[in-house]
Amino acid sequence: MMISTRGRYVLRVLADLAEHSNGEYIPMKDIAERQELSLKYIEKIMPLLTKQKVVDGLHGKGGGYRLNRPPEDYRIGDILRLTEGTLAPVQCLEDENHVCPRASRCRTLDMWERFNKITNDFFDSVSLADLIGTDDGNDYVI
Repeated sequence: MMISTRGRYVLRVLADLAEHSNGEYIPMKDIAERQELSLKYIEKIMPLLTKQKVVDGLHGKGGGYRLNRPPEDYRIGDILRLTEGTLAPVQCLEDENHVCPRASRCRTLDMWERFNKITNDFFDSVSLADLIGTDDGNDYVI
């Protein structure tokens, strides 16, 4: 599994919003400058976050983006599954509807299932608050 650029950038943008949250909308330009990201790239990813109600967006003067809930309520696993589609390490674990015809005799399936569970459990245990160091003292670098 490799997390895409989009997934990594979304985490950076959301962490920036969390860190600079004061209830006001934060212009994308400010986020782009602080995170050293292309404004054009951020403009492409923010509609996904507003459509999925991850953030609130406001167009026009005084507009920008802001979190719509506390940073501790954002689970990194949820964000990555939104941007990546799945965190499954192999195709046969991508969704419940995909049943591998070899599952009953696959010698590696148990290993992949355990790895998938560890990965998802880990990302589900980390919040945006953890990333910015405001929750329980854990600091993660992104």
